Amino acid sequence: MTDIADPRRRRAESATPWWRDERWRGLFAQAVAVLVIILVMGFLITNMIANREAQGRPFSYSFMDNIAGFPVAMSMIHLDLNSTITRVMVSGMLNTMLAGVISIILSTIIGFLVGIARLSPNYLMARLAAAYIEVFRNIPLLVQLSFWYFGVLKLMPQQKDSINLFDGAFLNVRGLFVPRPVAEPSFILVIAVLVIGIGATVVMRRWAAKRQEATGERFPVFSVSVLLILGLPIAVWLILGLLFGAPLGWEYPVLQGFNFQGGIVVLPELNALLIGLSMYTAAYIAEIVRGGIQAVSHGQTEAALALGLRRSWTLRLVIVPQALRIIVPPLTSQYLNIIKNSTLAVFVGFPDFVSLFTGTILNQTGREVEVMAITMLFYLVISLLISLFMNWYNKHIALVER
Repeated sequence: MTDIADPRRRRAESATPWWRDERWRGLFAQAVAVLVIILVMGFLITNMIANREAQGRPFSYSFMDNIAGFPVAMSMIHLDLNSTITRVMVSGMLNTMLAGVISIILSTIIGFLVGIARLSPNYLMARLAAAYIEVFRNIPLLVQLSFWYFGVLKLMPQQKDSINLFDGAFLNVRGLFVPRPVAEPSFILVIAVLVIGIGATVVMRRWAAKRQEATGERFPVFSVSVLLILGLPIAVWLILGLLFGAPLGWEYPVLQGFNFQGGIVVLPELNALLIGLSMYTAAYIAEIVRGGIQAVSHGQTEAALALGLRRSWTLRLVIVPQALRIIVPPLTSQYLNIIKNSTLAVFVGFPDFVSLFTGTILNQTGREVEVMAITMLFYLVISLLISLFMNWYNKHIALVER
């Protein structure tokens, strides 16, 4: 009886062996799976390295310091025929990120406008938005890029017959020529005031939210934000202009001979890529926005209108903030698709990362494994950064809504 009543012996006899414990079995299975993956990857990598050495081509990235020796049509950094492969690779990365960021911004703006217009009570506006969505969503992206590049931009007039846009920009078969900004020393003060205005706006919005929760009084956040972000820098600009001259000058493109000199040229290849990616992805974003808005209970709209809010305020302050919790997750997937679909730039001749690195440089060096490893790593890092930012934003708006 004493042995049976002993709690230590009772616990020892009733303890479950680790191989029958569901938690320990799960951890053991996961550890085995990770070990198998590591072993398989190690075997494949070791076998690849051994085969490359047997072929007289050991696995190495020493070729990155070699001279590339070919021109690049567009680069955000200085390149010449003596630039290294590493520098050309960086140029391709920057070109890809430039096209991706601009396409994300344009597709988001167009998508939200079309998605909201799709729900408009105006019959013509709603039908036009629906037609846009159905047309651009159901035509393959590669076909759209071909249309914009070969069917529109390559049919533009020659340089001497350029289309004059706003008496400073010119559009022709060689691209869009726009003025180049030339910053004066005083321009840094305008930038500093702009940064201060943005910071003050963030602080003011948080203060206004706490004030409204405590007192129920609504502070004119939008008007004050416009004054801080736009009005304050404009006032400083005008003052500096009166005292020292304009803080920012412009270098306009001028036709000299057979081409324009000065300014900034946006290649038709980049234009075709931006238009195609933005219009195509915006059709999907528009449907996401429409679905997110329709998922918000109609009672929210009725309640806001009953309180006397205007329809524009109802949409901006009541409907869209609640719809964002539904919109953001699928919107993240569309942003990732933009980055991955930008690899089609090689079809229209835009010098992006894939075109320069996995195209020209791979053919020159014959280092397919090294090149493809960097390519996969680049797109993986960019995609993970976008996912991390969008996940953070999703949690932020969820906390705000609660």
